[in-house]
Amino acid sequence: MNNPIISLSLVLFSTLCSAGCRQNETPKPRAYFRISFPEKKYVRYESECPFVFEYPVYAQPVATANHTGEPCFFNLVFPKYKATIHLTYKKINNDLNVLLDDDWTFVYKKIAQKADAIEPHHYEDPKNRIYATVYDIKGNAASPVQFYTTDSVRHFLRGSLYFGTRPNYDSLAPSIHFFRRDIVHLIETFRWKND
Repeated sequence: MNNPIISLSLVLFSTLCSAGCRQNETPKPRAYFRISFPEKKYVRYESECPFVFEYPVYAQPVATANHTGEPCFFNLVFPKYKATIHLTYKKINNDLNVLLDDDWTFVYKKIAQKADAIEPHHYEDPKNRIYATVYDIKGNAASPVQFYTTDSVRHFLRGSLYFGTRPNYDSLAPSIHFFRRDIVHLIETFRWKND
């Protein structure tokens, strides 16, 4: 039974059988990491700025230097998520139309270059003099959410959500929706200080 031809034949036969019995392997589709988000809790933002609002406890307000020397330019930084909401305040000097046109131009001309769609959502609270618009920007744009709020007479605040990563709407969608709810909460709790 130590016939080398029989042994070689058995090895060859088993190799051919095992090669023919293999299933076609299909690569798995790409997936994104699961992100766990904290519970929604908010604290009040107060400063020398002419407004107050609530922001998430998992954000850090950070003052930013601006080239115009105007106060109330700051960011809400979310370090764990590499996200930032940039906030800029302008005092209205009979130029609300200019500020609104600048905002529209920024959203529809600069941000929209990579956008698939832009959906504006308007908020009004006349009792508290809050008139706001949130722009949901679909696609791989640099900023997926832009917004402004104004009292339409004296104050104008603009905000933009950015992520510190290459824009990929599909992978960022859970984070975008999570932080968008924080932006809506910011607007709903926003109050202008009495002048």
